[in-house]
Amino acid sequence: MNKKRARGKSHSVRPVRAGSPKWVRLSAEEIGTLVVELYKKGYEPSTIGVLLRDQYGVPLIKQVTGKKLTRVLENTGIKLQVPEDLMNLIRRAVNARRHIGEHPRDSKAKKGLEEIESKIRRLERYYKSTKKLPNNWKYDPEQAKLMVRS
Repeated sequence: MNKKRARGKSHSVRPVRAGSPKWVRLSAEEIGTLVVELYKKGYEPSTIGVLLRDQYGVPLIKQVTGKKLTRVLENTGIKLQVPEDLMNLIRRAVNARRHIGEHPRDSKAKKGLEEIESKIRRLERYYKSTKKLPNNWKYDPEQAKLMVRS
């Protein structure tokens, strides 16, 4: 949600395709096990998608398996504690707080931190409504430092 830029639709669109491309040699089960292995090695879901695209020639996991990457992980019993986009915003907020601690007069960084934390609160509200986060989950800057370290 970018409130600073004017509206527009200038972006690329994925081609519509039913089923897996012909050049993909891996089956849905092989891709599922590969996704789980890469996640256990410590890769995040977006990184797993990039690795599968660049190294294994799988353009989209959903085309081959019929499920999104996070669904593949959930079906194997792996559930992300915090969605990846929210976790990335929390990392940015922790880094901005650290920067403001070192440079207290940096007013642009303070404004940036306010914007990041408002995005976190908006996403938090959305994920609670879609049941991806528990209702008692709350963003706390002190807890966020501990979340990012682990």
